[in-house]
Amino acid sequence: MNIYALSSGRGPSGIAIIRLSGEDALKISELISQNKNLKSKEINLCKFYNPLNKALIDEGLLLLFPRPHSYTGEDLVEFHIHGSNAVISYFLKILSEQNNCRLAEPGEFTKIAFQNDKIDLIEAEGIGDLIHSETELQRQQAVKLAQGNASNYYNELRAKLIKSLAYIEAKIDFAEDDLPKSLLKEVQKSIKEVHSDIRKILEDHKVGEKIRNGFRVSIIGEVNAGKSSLLNLLSKRDAAIVSEEKGTTRDVIEVYINIDGYPVILADTAGIRDTKSEIEKKGISLAINKSRESDLNLIMIDNSSKSIDPKIQKLISEDSIVVLNKSDVDKKQNHKFKKTEVVLVSVKNNENIIELTSKIKEKLSSKFITSNDVLITKERHRAKLNECLKEIDNFLKKDQNKDIETAAEDLRLATRHLGGIVGKVDVEEILGSIFRDFCIGK
Repeated sequence: MNIYALSSGRGPSGIAIIRLSGEDALKISELISQNKNLKSKEINLCKFYNPLNKALIDEGLLLLFPRPHSYTGEDLVEFHIHGSNAVISYFLKILSEQNNCRLAEPGEFTKIAFQNDKIDLIEAEGIGDLIHSETELQRQQAVKLAQGNASNYYNELRAKLIKSLAYIEAKIDFAEDDLPKSLLKEVQKSIKEVHSDIRKILEDHKVGEKIRNGFRVSIIGEVNAGKSSLLNLLSKRDAAIVSEEKGTTRDVIEVYINIDGYPVILADTAGIRDTKSEIEKKGISLAINKSRESDLNLIMIDNSSKSIDPKIQKLISEDSIVVLNKSDVDKKQNHKFKKTEVVLVSVKNNENIIELTSKIKEKLSSKFITSNDVLITKERHRAKLNECLKEIDNFLKKDQNKDIETAAEDLRLATRHLGGIVGKVDVEEILGSIFRDFCIGK
């Protein structure tokens, strides 16, 4: 079977790229180009024809990638054509009419690459994350995954487990006199090192997942302090209704923004105050709950207010930034706070907003960003690592001299769980969930 898809964006554009992969890819490309002398290490300038009536479709470039040295590991062809919707649609129609040729499913080219051992599961996930990356931090993390940084590390840990398992199996199969006396001690030392390394990876504050999905930042504070206006200003659109009437925000409004490369899910919440309105009370409850879930809280206070609600005071901590708004009314900072960042701004006049975004970035960076190249980006990885750790714990608790066979089984399971991250074992059930989020043509 051969698969094809538009790999570039939909037109109109200067160029569109259509990808074709499979055992008949070369034959089909010769048929459409009416050229049997295509070069695999050169860019071929071709005219493309309808094989049925020889009508000219377009003129463009054709690139051949023979197996196994292609992205998929199969014969792969790229047609570079003009990017009008008419040309694209007609070209795809011609491919659909060829024998054993069908439109690719989302991520199917990458899935075939994985099945042909061109990449492993983490590298495939990295490619998917790179396609969907919207900020510089997300791009950097995705590139590391796609280049195999995490894969290499997990494979090293897995190799240690396999080596230790081989020693244990040897102890089961051979007489003790034939093996070094220090063998078990060496195995235990190696296994403890793997245990320690996995533990360090798991104690990561979920940095990788936060970079991939976005840091949660909530705007919490007084009514009419300018929370909704700040959300609109930072998101550069009217995402929230702004009104001088108190208590208009009752639900949580979330927008996705990019703060100097940092992916942020910014939430506007109901103003906190004493109220008799049941609907507003529910909104305030949602706001307080949202503050507990957030990675960072922006505590919004009217700089001209004489006092601060005790409920809001309780939310101020080292992990928050106090935003004193309405400096256009009073430029003097009227409230002092200990052990927390304070920024005096005017949302109305867009004053000191750059300083505020810099403070947000600094807070997120100091709390979450790490130089560690191996970050957990998906819950699947975390679950496998925890399962691996559990089996290693079981192994270390046993008396390996008395329970050597069950200890060996613990190591087998630990190895299997660790291998499952990169796709060494038992991966069929997770392939669909990984590749379905890819775009068609990748």
